[in-house]
Amino acid sequence: MLKVRDLSVYYDAIQAVKRVSFDVSEGEIVSLIGANGAGKTTILHTISGLIRPEGGSIRFDGADITQKRADKIPGLGLAQVPEGRRVFARMSVSENLEMGAYSRKDDWKEDYEHVLTLLPRLRERRNQLAGTLSGGEQQMLAIGRALMSKPKMLLLDEPSMGLSPLLVGEVFRLIREINAEGMTILLVEQNAKIALTLASRGYVLETGRITLHGNTSDLIDNEEVKRAYLGGATHP
Repeated sequence: MLKVRDLSVYYDAIQAVKRVSFDVSEGEIVSLIGANGAGKTTILHTISGLIRPEGGSIRFDGADITQKRADKIPGLGLAQVPEGRRVFARMSVSENLEMGAYSRKDDWKEDYEHVLTLLPRLRERRNQLAGTLSGGEQQMLAIGRALMSKPKMLLLDEPSMGLSPLLVGEVFRLIREINAEGMTILLVEQNAKIALTLASRGYVLETGRITLHGNTSDLIDNEEVKRAYLGGATHP
């Protein structure tokens, strides 16, 4: 569904992404893991059209979207849930969800009801200002808002950031449920343990380059990954 080939991105003279290539197949959860500054969010922003690459190509659902404008991307079926949630704080929960459907020309009322069924806490708070929600509720709202665009694929950027362990569990249960319904997901997540547990395949990004990739079961057992991202190797 998503094919990224030789992607290169610069910030002025600094190369942030260095000829990165990866694939995401329909129905998969694929994780990009790496330290802060590795280039994970830059890759997502480039896929979403917020940053223009200097080289390489991005194909989504068979179409070349490398130079597509950011406002045209959601209409193709690709939605990003940004780092930090970025809800519209002075708008209600319902208004935030409606904003997610801005690019749609069809009737979205059925999807609105489905999102509230997936997220019953949002139904209870649908008239509440988004800025008054807890961090976990805001993350769920950000995911719900993305779902309102009726995407084929979700880009999730650090969904566990700033959340308590209990709320992290709730958010990742939601991600599993969405994937079980058929949603394809590219997950950027600094919590490597939970990211690799959730996904079927993963890519390790270091200073703008992919250094390892494979099935997540193999990456979890990789000594280098254990040392760098999983709290140390299990063997001396």
